[in-house]
Amino acid sequence: MKFGGTSVGSAQRMKNVVKIISDGQRKIVVLSAMSGTTNSLLEIADYLYKKNPDGANDLINALELKYFREIDELYDTKEYKAKALESVKQHFDFIRSLTRKLFTLFEEKAIVSQGELLSTMMFHNYLLEKGVNAVLLPALEFMRINKNAEPDTLYIKENLSRLLEEQPDADIYVTQGFICLNAYGEVDNLTRGGSDYSASLIGAAVQADEIQIWTDIDGMHNNDPRVVEKTSPVSMLSFDEAAELAYFGAKILHPTCILPAKLAKIPVRLLNTMEPQAPGTLISNETERHKIKAVAAKDNIIAIKIKSGRMLLAYGFLRRVFEIFESYQTSIDMICTSEVGISMTIDNDRHLGEILDELKKIGTVTVDKNMVIVCVVGDLEWDNIGFESRVIDAVKDIPVRMISYGGSNYNISLLIKAEDKQRTLQALSNHLFN
Repeated sequence: MKFGGTSVGSAQRMKNVVKIISDGQRKIVVLSAMSGTTNSLLEIADYLYKKNPDGANDLINALELKYFREIDELYDTKEYKAKALESVKQHFDFIRSLTRKLFTLFEEKAIVSQGELLSTMMFHNYLLEKGVNAVLLPALEFMRINKNAEPDTLYIKENLSRLLEEQPDADIYVTQGFICLNAYGEVDNLTRGGSDYSASLIGAAVQADEIQIWTDIDGMHNNDPRVVEKTSPVSMLSFDEAAELAYFGAKILHPTCILPAKLAKIPVRLLNTMEPQAPGTLISNETERHKIKAVAAKDNIIAIKIKSGRMLLAYGFLRRVFEIFESYQTSIDMICTSEVGISMTIDNDRHLGEILDELKKIGTVTVDKNMVIVCVVGDLEWDNIGFESRVIDAVKDIPVRMISYGGSNYNISLLIKAEDKQRTLQALSNHLFN
């Protein structure tokens, strides 16, 4: 069970989480840092990069005071208040010690890791105060990435199993999400997906019955509730459908984080800490046939079109185009080809100028910025007659720059202007769900 920053964002929220996990079943609980803490720690690091220890110390003192207040509210006994206060002081003294050293990326990662170490320390002590048979599993003793910054799954499995075997009688194991060691033994983190990724890796390592991701929303919705009226949670998704939605903008889940669960065939359930009775969304290897599930949108897209009647049909032309993007480590989202042109989209403009300069050597190039990819996800096998026409019919009054269909069995993607995003998402909701 993984609980995000808002789920453990205050003493009262932590108490609510304890009620949720106290169901008599043995479990591993993965916690993020308390909401706001990681941003504060990154800001402290920024001051230290700028060689302003006074500015950093002001922020350190303010953050430490916040933790003192939460501790006072969290514990009932003097014994556990004193124990937690002493631990908090040690963590913040460590952060202060870094204001007197040469500051590098290594020190920044060590500072950022304090958020998860603090939240798990407080939570574990609260469980002990309540008489729960709980054990703290330090993530830095089993979670490791290799030289390619990918999880070292064999190391994780061996060391996590060893730690669990050392404490076989515990009812609840508590550990940190996000943080890990790198191949050189330094403190690092799982950048992509953070604590969700940790939970997925841990679930796969112990062959859990289920991995639960607890946030502040009741599952993955069938459209963006910030933009569209009358959205509702999707009860079931396949791993492939969830990955498409996550990649194309469904913020509740990072696309990478569920891959270990998918490979281990462990279902993932998305649940709401504020509404624990809500069924949420179950993600598994099962696909519901003949159903369109959800719509998501990805912003800040750039469309690039290359026209070259002389060269497109020539052997090696597409390879040359792709090599340009590869040389600048820029991935392509959508692609459509014709006999005289190729259109594609990117979401990273860091090397846009250099890419365009290279492309102009092989064709005429036009660029459209401030675009949005809208993707419709579900069982979109090509033999499901009429599914694509329902999507196209919904946007018949909206100008569409590109359509991609057939690259996946789960997705139809439309490229539109940013100014048409709300209108498009609402039209698709009305047409497909309401």
